[in-house]
Amino acid sequence: MVFGRIHSIESMGLVDGPGIRVVVFFQGCSLRCKFCHNPDSWDMSQGQQMSSADIMAKIVRFRPYFERSGGGVTFSGGEPLLQKEFLVELLRECKKQNIHTCLDTAGVGSGDYDEILSLTDLVLYDVKAITESKYEEICGRKMDQTTKFQKALEKSGTPTIVRQVIIPGVNDSDEYMISLKNYIKTNIPTAFKVELLPFHKMGAHKYKKLNIVDPYSSIDAMDAEKTNNLWQKHFKDMKEEIL
Repeated sequence: MVFGRIHSIESMGLVDGPGIRVVVFFQGCSLRCKFCHNPDSWDMSQGQQMSSADIMAKIVRFRPYFERSGGGVTFSGGEPLLQKEFLVELLRECKKQNIHTCLDTAGVGSGDYDEILSLTDLVLYDVKAITESKYEEICGRKMDQTTKFQKALEKSGTPTIVRQVIIPGVNDSDEYMISLKNYIKTNIPTAFKVELLPFHKMGAHKYKKLNIVDPYSSIDAMDAEKTNNLWQKHFKDMKEEIL
């Protein structure tokens, strides 16, 4: 039995992979993304300490709901890769019980991802930026760890859904969409789908509560219709083109 730090657990997640899913949000993240809506998940010393057995007991309790929908469990964060032993233990237990596993990650952890990916059925991979300079500007650190994760992902062959937050005036152009598509083809060949997520302001109150400067406080929420139009234009047929 392994212990880890958990931010929260959602029993009926509908946007975290296929079907209805139990979503386990890990505490701790080394990135400081300017568009983050969960700054309360950054500090590894916060959250609740829980055992892998306790979490599995919660997951199994909701099995009748997520199994009927073709769902499973999603390990999210924060960044779950920062608690490798804890994550591996949970993935192993899910495999033993034939529970579909999904990893929602920015690909920034220990740098050794082979075992994790071998136990993962689906990866939701968060692309923050597609150039070194822009990644460092947005995330506050270099791109080396997520690049290592991409290589491990290609080696594992784990099916991948790429996610990109779309921010007004930052990456909401056709030019960026073309560059993003080329980047995915080159660096994430396991991707079979892209999801464009409109930037929202729902986490703004958390910055105030934590007395942290909100870097994008002056940027409006992204228009959902424009986001969908960009997806329809550039990524609707991506599966057929990549696979």
